[in-house]
Amino acid sequence: MRAYLSVWRLPSAPVLLVAGFAGRLPSAMVPLALLLMVQQQTGSYAVAGLAAATYGVAMAAMAPVLGRLADRRTPRPVLLTQAAVYPLLLTLLVLAVLGGAPTGVVVAASAAAGAGTPLVSGAVRALWSRTDAAVRPTAYALDATATELVFVAGPTLVAALAVLAGPAWALAVAGVLAVAGALGIATSAAMRGWAPAPEASRTSPFATVLTPGMPRVLLSGSLLMLGFGALEVAVPAFADAAGSPGMSGLLLALWSLGSVAGGLWFGARVVSASLPRQYRWLLLGVTIGLAPLTAASSPWVLGALLFLGGTAIAPTLTVQNSLVGALAPAHATTEAFTWLSTMATGASAVGAALGGALIESPAGVSGSLVLAVAGAALAVLVTLVPGRRPAPARAGEPVAA
Repeated sequence: MRAYLSVWRLPSAPVLLVAGFAGRLPSAMVPLALLLMVQQQTGSYAVAGLAAATYGVAMAAMAPVLGRLADRRTPRPVLLTQAAVYPLLLTLLVLAVLGGAPTGVVVAASAAAGAGTPLVSGAVRALWSRTDAAVRPTAYALDATATELVFVAGPTLVAALAVLAGPAWALAVAGVLAVAGALGIATSAAMRGWAPAPEASRTSPFATVLTPGMPRVLLSGSLLMLGFGALEVAVPAFADAAGSPGMSGLLLALWSLGSVAGGLWFGARVVSASLPRQYRWLLLGVTIGLAPLTAASSPWVLGALLFLGGTAIAPTLTVQNSLVGALAPAHATTEAFTWLSTMATGASAVGAALGGALIESPAGVSGSLVLAVAGAALAVLVTLVPGRRPAPARAGEPVAA
């Protein structure tokens, strides 16, 4: 607890935690609320899935572009602009869906809203990377834990609002939360102290991705998220096959709560091993935690295994964020974190698609669960591949890793 109090007492830490949590909720709320709203209006899951997928792809594709712009001019003007534009884009999206607009218009409105999603996550992680090195791991652990809670609270809030008022109201609440989060981060004291680096405007578009050490982190993280995407599809299918479809939400919540518990425990520890070694061992821990899922015999057994296996997830993401913050050039921290989010989102979507195909094939649910284990195992192997070492820092520059 003392370690977390030391983070909480940092200037702007309460704002980063609370506003960061609020600003991230739309990423877990809007795709689900959009799916429900479009399906209700059109009666088509195909159109609803296309709209939700388009929103997610546009959000992921635009994030590195906005991250690069934020590093060049500081994230503040980017966040303030998005806080003004995003509610308008969501309003246009709701009007298009409820007004019975053609599918092409709905998809285009979904893409516009996704591209305008406030850059809260990347900005918050970049700000954490500027904190004192002594408390930075604990700060990243709190950030990873808060992210896990987002994916528990977000869908729950959407489900409640959809029943009580309708999916459109869930989108409205998501818009309010996004604006509150973006404004909170943009006006924080930590943001006012951000000075843009002149190097940000002189590098190639993929210089940050190709920074020594970064490709392995991004590739291993993508493989891990591919496995998670397959698991997120396999869990509801497992519950449905067991005759308990209503348990799918509970099972996924247990998985996230296990991650929260592991993150809180890990964040209070002082680990002497190097970040790459921690990352490799934690990825192995995730793989070992996922392996027993393939032998689960009932939803309750699966729930217990998901909770136990989930305890390694937030610690892994914590060290992953620490690695990205250490490897990223000082002038491109926001862009680096947005690349991590973008590749994770894309890989998760691919994993979900592959997992769904396996479930409908002779491999069944077990095939999707095996894919989840394989993704984590391949992530471990990627960390064992030799790569270029980060170049030594020049005089006057901070050491990156």
